[in-house]
Amino acid sequence: MAENLHELTTEMRNQASLSLDQMTSLEMITLMNEEDKKVAHAVEQVLPEVAHAVDLIAHALEGGGRLFYFGAGTSGRLGVLDAAECPPTFGTDPELVQGVIAGGADALIEAIEGAEDSAELGKEDVRRSGVRAGDIVVGIAASGRTPYVIGALEEAKARGAKTVSLSCNPAPDIAQGVDVSINIVVGPEVVTGSTRLKAGTATKMVLNMLTTASMVHLGKVYGNLMVNVQATNRKLQERAKHIVMEVTGADYDEAGRLLALASGDARVAIVMKRTGLAAADARERLIRAGGKLRLAIGDA
Repeated sequence: MAENLHELTTEMRNQASLSLDQMTSLEMITLMNEEDKKVAHAVEQVLPEVAHAVDLIAHALEGGGRLFYFGAGTSGRLGVLDAAECPPTFGTDPELVQGVIAGGADALIEAIEGAEDSAELGKEDVRRSGVRAGDIVVGIAASGRTPYVIGALEEAKARGAKTVSLSCNPAPDIAQGVDVSINIVVGPEVVTGSTRLKAGTATKMVLNMLTTASMVHLGKVYGNLMVNVQATNRKLQERAKHIVMEVTGADYDEAGRLLALASGDARVAIVMKRTGLAAADARERLIRAGGKLRLAIGDA
């Protein structure tokens, strides 16, 4: 692998930044901004594959499965970040979406780059995480050839889980045998090989799409409102109130009272207002509707 590293798109020299160290600050960041503009277009080219992955993820989660991200370095950190943001945003159990990084939690704040070279470590982490049939695993590697990720995907597939690969190079090694391969070719980086730049931005964009669209399918969003938001601080409490106001027409004070009766659950508060049910009955109605607010209030 090391011998042909220079052949990867993400390792090639960017001709526009050959004199980067001689540029002014404004020239450098202008160039970076121009390169970043290419990222959204590169993501656009792989939207069909992203949509396929979303459908697989939503199906797995609706069937009681879980979503796992496995990656090393920047890729692993981005997976952990996306997973960590699901519980507060969508009210999910922390077990539903999990991020696993090569080297463990310490690798989040301190580079443990050598961990990425072990395919066996990737397999061990899949086993340790309890991945099983019905789950779905996304292996993330900007280079497309990280041994840790290859091992994780191989073990996940052997255990009957669905698999998705996410890379920033064409024809990546991690794509072999997966159910969906997403390859975002963003081109050479401004700083050669620094995939925390365009490749990192592209990866985060796709991860945001995977979880956000999947959670919408699961009914965690009503319209474009995050009705499953966990009101764990003052900002989110205010957001929940305004969500209840927006959906039901309740005024500020009434929204606050409904949320208090609903233990802060905006969906329960909305069902209470729209149906006249008490909190316990509204909660039961939501459960019967599979947690989908639109079904619970008959607003199909």
